[in-house]
Amino acid sequence: MNAHKKVAFYTLGCKLNFSETSTIARGFQNEGFERVDFEEIADIYVINTCSVTDNADKRFKTIVKNTLKKNDDAFLIAVGCYAQLKPEELANVDGVDLVLGATEKFKVTDYINDLSKNDMGEIHSCEISEADFYVGSYSFGDRTRAFLKVQDGCDYKCTYCTIPLARGISRSDTLENVLKNAKEISKKNIKEIVLTGVNIGDYGKGEFGNKKHEHTFYELVQALDKVEGIHRLRISSIEPNLLKNETIEFVSKSKTFVPHFHIPLQSGSDTLLKLMKRRYLRKTYTDRVTAIKEKMPNACIGVDVIVGFPGETDELFLETYNYLNEMDISYLHVFTYSERPNTEAEKMESVVSLNIRKKRSKMLRGLSVKKRRAFYESQLDTYHTVLFESKNKAGYIQGFTENYVKVKTPWNPKLVNTIHDIKLTKIDEDGLVRFDWK
Repeated sequence: MNAHKKVAFYTLGCKLNFSETSTIARGFQNEGFERVDFEEIADIYVINTCSVTDNADKRFKTIVKNTLKKNDDAFLIAVGCYAQLKPEELANVDGVDLVLGATEKFKVTDYINDLSKNDMGEIHSCEISEADFYVGSYSFGDRTRAFLKVQDGCDYKCTYCTIPLARGISRSDTLENVLKNAKEISKKNIKEIVLTGVNIGDYGKGEFGNKKHEHTFYELVQALDKVEGIHRLRISSIEPNLLKNETIEFVSKSKTFVPHFHIPLQSGSDTLLKLMKRRYLRKTYTDRVTAIKEKMPNACIGVDVIVGFPGETDELFLETYNYLNEMDISYLHVFTYSERPNTEAEKMESVVSLNIRKKRSKMLRGLSVKKRRAFYESQLDTYHTVLFESKNKAGYIQGFTENYVKVKTPWNPKLVNTIHDIKLTKIDEDGLVRFDWK
């Protein structure tokens, strides 16, 4: 019945969303739909939404508008975090036909009986407390790496965050299923797997969120390390209080896990960490970074940080800035605080004005550029392995070393998805690193 129906997908937000879009797409393909590129004309467009920043809301409307220009009869479906949090808002956007929440998005083909446009978006969205089952998924970022989802949801109560409202309680895939997915990926000649989740260090809570950990994150890491055919495993973002010394120790000796950690800090001020209800203070963060650098001096460490949180005075911001400036870290992901409905922080006093938030954000982005440059310089004249990516970028092929240094060399299609030993030699004017073949 769906043999000639075409479906296209657009993903906003995090790597987890990308892995889930892939799973949803495979569901359509199993039902006989043909998947096409989002730029092409399709019968159905699925937009996987994000709610982490205000921008995501605005971008959704723009994407819908542009999509309808391509085909104003197309059937438009919104899924994902924003669809769970504010289904009515999305349903009210002109042209949106179906809005599916956290549990419904994986059964999307069940809701498409006829593809006639609705006057008003139809909503199927559960109470988030029903999002207690786990759907495993993985996706391919390009032909060289895959994002493997191992965990979903979060039990933390950070005062700025809507993710628990959008994704429900913390729950995990079974170890057996993660390993099965990892083996499937390795058979596709994908060289690198990135582990993703909302709070992956909390891995092990059962698929229904039951609190007894079947397996710990450390056990997951040990088991994945034994899967044949995977060249590289990368841990995406992991909370500092959940990154244990045993995991750091194991990664330092592993053949497949790479020395790259992304550890959210959010603030370098204990006062603000407490207001944010983070589950650690600055000392824990310092200890994590020190432990990693002792075992893996060349490790790359990325940091998430929020600026402009309510109560962030100039002094407290400088505390964060100076802390990060002194720390042996490699780059920053800077988030400008934005008020989210139904969060504790939304009601807090001492609101920081938007122009000060922007100014602080700019300062930290500048610091990130400096940090990355210093990290790249520290890696010159050292030996690494690089995995080349698939795109020709202005006559060059790019790739990442195991410790996340971005390199480039003149385009050669034979290098795509291959791993080579190299020696880093100099930083180019565009900030990428050149190398000699080893």
